[in-house]
Amino acid sequence: QVQLVESGGGLVQPGGSLRLSCAASGISFRLYGMGWYRQAPGKQRELVAHITSGGTTNYVDSVKGRFTISRDNAKNTVYLQMNSLKPEDTAVYYCNADLGLKQYRGQGTQVTVSS
Repeated sequence: QVQLVESGGGLVQPGGSLRLSCAASGISFRLYGMGWYRQAPGKQRELVAHITSGGTTNYVDSVKGRFTISRDNAKNTVYLQMNSLKPEDTAVYYCNADLGLKQYRGQGTQVTVSS
């Protein structure tokens, strides 16, 4: 049974930081690309950051320079370090694992940026 469990979300003031974690089980984690998606109310889900099995990273333009995705294959965990947070970063953040046609997604964690 595949499980992706996100943690680390919460309420933070503008300019603050959060670190999201996603612990994976039931998959050969090191073989999978891992991504963080987000969906804000009334908006489409968007891919925020992705890291390949080889460690290559990509980011949506709106978070470049502020967010960093990383992975620890020994812990089967992917992270999203979010700095200089803005109100427009408010969304539910989802962890995603991909390998070819296989896609798995977690339940999500809420991130709210507000003063």
